[in-house]
Amino acid sequence: QVQLVESGGGSVQAGGSLRLSCAASTYGYDMYCMGWFRQGTGKEREGVATIDRDGITRYADSVKGRFTISKDNAKRTLYLQMNSLKPEDTAMYYCAADNGYCSVNRRYNWRGQGTQVTVSS
Repeated sequence: QVQLVESGGGSVQAGGSLRLSCAASTYGYDMYCMGWFRQGTGKEREGVATIDRDGITRYADSVKGRFTISKDNAKRTLYLQMNSLKPEDTAMYYCAADNGYCSVNRRYNWRGQGTQVTVSS
């Protein structure tokens, strides 16, 4: 069974930082591709970043240089470090996992319940 549980969202001022965490079940963590996507109110979903089993990372252009995706194998946890946050980063952020090619905007069969990030100007 795939279980993904996000945490770490919250409210922050522009320029601030947050770190999102995603605790995964063993089966979920062993998926080839893990990533984050987000969806703001009234907006289309947007892929944010992915990391594959080989540690290769990919980012959306909108977050390159500001966000970092990483994994802790011992804790079976996926992270998203978000720095220099902007109001346009406000969204519900979802952790996701699946097999197959790890493109940033891919669709996933499994995702968590989401964690809200709100950035005020």
